[in-house]
Amino acid sequence: MWTLVIGDVSADGHALASQPIGRKYATSHPLQLSIRNPVYIQSSSSMAAISSSQDHIKGSSLYISQPLDRFLVPSMAAKKVKYAARRGLVKPISAQARRSESVVPSAATTAAPETVLVREKEREVVVGEEVYEKMAEDLSSASPLEIMDKALEKFGNDIAIAFSGAEDVALIEYAKLTGRPFRVFSLDTGRLNSETYRFFDAVEKHYNIRIEYMFPDAVEVQALVRNKGLFSFYEDGHQECCRVRKVRPLRRALKGLKAWITGQRKDQSPGTRASIPVVQVDPAFEGIEGGSGSLIKWNPLANVEGKDVWDFLRTMNVPVNPLHLQGYVSIGCEPCTRPVLPGQHEREGRWWWEDAKAKECGLHKGNIAQENASQLNGNGNGLAQATTAAETADIFNTQNIVNLSRPGIENLARLENRKEAWLVVLYAPWCQFCQGMEASYVELAARLSGSGIKVGKFRADGDQKAFAKNELQLGSFPTILFFPKHASQPIKYPSEKRDVDSLLAFVNALH
Repeated sequence: MWTLVIGDVSADGHALASQPIGRKYATSHPLQLSIRNPVYIQSSSSMAAISSSQDHIKGSSLYISQPLDRFLVPSMAAKKVKYAARRGLVKPISAQARRSESVVPSAATTAAPETVLVREKEREVVVGEEVYEKMAEDLSSASPLEIMDKALEKFGNDIAIAFSGAEDVALIEYAKLTGRPFRVFSLDTGRLNSETYRFFDAVEKHYNIRIEYMFPDAVEVQALVRNKGLFSFYEDGHQECCRVRKVRPLRRALKGLKAWITGQRKDQSPGTRASIPVVQVDPAFEGIEGGSGSLIKWNPLANVEGKDVWDFLRTMNVPVNPLHLQGYVSIGCEPCTRPVLPGQHEREGRWWWEDAKAKECGLHKGNIAQENASQLNGNGNGLAQATTAAETADIFNTQNIVNLSRPGIENLARLENRKEAWLVVLYAPWCQFCQGMEASYVELAARLSGSGIKVGKFRADGDQKAFAKNELQLGSFPTILFFPKHASQPIKYPSEKRDVDSLLAFVNALH
């Protein structure tokens, strides 16, 4: 049997391979090869060399039924990956990474050991991380414009700016100032404010660009809404909704890139972004080539404070989202974003019913240290019992508030006719929102003293949390319940306003 063995790649960058040619294949197209390096026709007893950069092999008796890159020898598999990076064609941002097609007939060659390939890949990831750690150190004092220019220069059309529709419009302005071509993509969750959609349009017109929008999977959204309703995130945390509407579309977008640019700043979220570098190997997502270490993440604004970003926007007369003029600072989906008050941190306007130190939707989940991620409770609304009772003092301590035990709250919930109505808070002493309402609840208890309404508290974290969720409507901390005198089912306080007047109005409306 004669075998055609080709030592390099063809002009279009495809690796060519060994293939038996001792029989004809069922096709009408003759094989035509462009020879760049020495080619050999070999058998077990002889080998003839053909060496020419221009010659072509043609023959009426030599045919092939499929592309040669389907038959890669192992020694050339690495070259295929290497040379693929040199191709001129660029995949769209939503394209899926091409899967390896190095399927070799066992009669033609022997596959390389898988363990060797794994080890080589691991070494490449480590080396890549070291390179970008050094680059981050070198650029730590660089301006956002310099960092942006470096990113666009290095990755060209394989990098894109992630635009949320907020003050990260500064990234687009910096990209324009570099004079280099750039791409912008955004996640349309289907639940953005109308002001944000109009802002997208204004940005496209201002910069004469087209934003590449990514959308959630319609079937997944439909299943989520049908099973759990439109606002389930208020009850069991925002992670599931964000995973469907934001994280998975982002994952698809990044699969078509080698790098992306974000508007993250260290001062945005005290618990998750305080240590972000200006450039890093993305710890959470994969790029077009697939696998760990295949995507680079640039954060040109990492070392810039929010006020300096706004000074830049005003100086450059950049269009901004009109929601900023209404008190919004950090802007996301409409149901999960609200204005912040003077003195409040900007992230307090996002998922305000959850812990202020862990406010990530999953797009930048690599920011959350593993040990801290394991401490998030099921609602995502606070650190679970990482801080124990011995370390955190109890709250709501006053003679006007009854401390209910597990049997006590069970009996109260079981009664259909009570001598008195009850108002009970389900709480965790480590929860900052419970701590924040302590003064109001204590004052409320004082006002209700002697009114025929008992005020109580039940610690619902730790071992009691599952019971509280299943039997007492616990969604997030704090949860406030009113037990009427002549009804078995407690009524849950529906508002996030926990001042004395709001709580008193709730009680008076039901008593």
